[in-house]
Amino acid sequence: MNLNAPAFSSFIHDGINLRYFDEGEPSGEPVLLIHGFASSALVNWVHPGWLKTLGDAGHRVIAIDNRGHGGSDKPLDAEAYRPWVMADDAVALLDHLRIPDAHLFGYSMGARISVFAALAHPERVRSLVLGGLGIGMTDGVGDWDPIADALLAPDVDAITHERGKMFRAFADQTKSDKLALAACIRGSRDLVARSDMGRIEAPTLIGVGTKDDIAGSAQELADLMSDARALDIPNRDHMLAVGDRVFKKAVLEFYAALSGR
Repeated sequence: MNLNAPAFSSFIHDGINLRYFDEGEPSGEPVLLIHGFASSALVNWVHPGWLKTLGDAGHRVIAIDNRGHGGSDKPLDAEAYRPWVMADDAVALLDHLRIPDAHLFGYSMGARISVFAALAHPERVRSLVLGGLGIGMTDGVGDWDPIADALLAPDVDAITHERGKMFRAFADQTKSDKLALAACIRGSRDLVARSDMGRIEAPTLIGVGTKDDIAGSAQELADLMSDARALDIPNRDHMLAVGDRVFKKAVLEFYAALSGR
């Protein structure tokens, strides 16, 4: 765990104040990191060591606190959390920093946001790394309404839904705004059509833990795309795969291979 917090800045998009950091090598290839549900730039990317890993490899490392998360504004309308809306936030950050294109790296919900960004703005995306979300991108990842209910439950001990209990504990641990997260989980679940995945031309790495019971198959998603490969992250579940050393090594090799093209 790397607990050294970088300096954060903020910008306004769509009337929402969004917090981000911009670290690493300023002249390096930019990587825009987009975190998962109930997480934040700190929890998803700094604490597990991604900022250090990518920075040490010579990259410019940028990460956004998605709306409803971290230090960004937290609207309570579910429509504010459609994945294409949050994708526009990410692209607006590139505009704000005057970055014409970047590698997009998203985990879980952040992977979905990254795909929506790649579909709407293909010219802005050099490559994709999709972590924690495989064929669930197109086929769904189960019923998430109980998770919203668990986030809003007044009595934690009364929660019986296992996945809901897990995300409620995570939200409490990260001191998140549970009303905003409940709105987010209801608004951000739009699926991507299989045919749309086939339209993405950006080189893509898809990493999913072998014990992840949420993401779905990485290989099945990769098979829908023209230039994608799947990575099995051994013995990791949805929560633990993000900081895994196998994942980090594969991502660094993926970026190194792209820079040599």
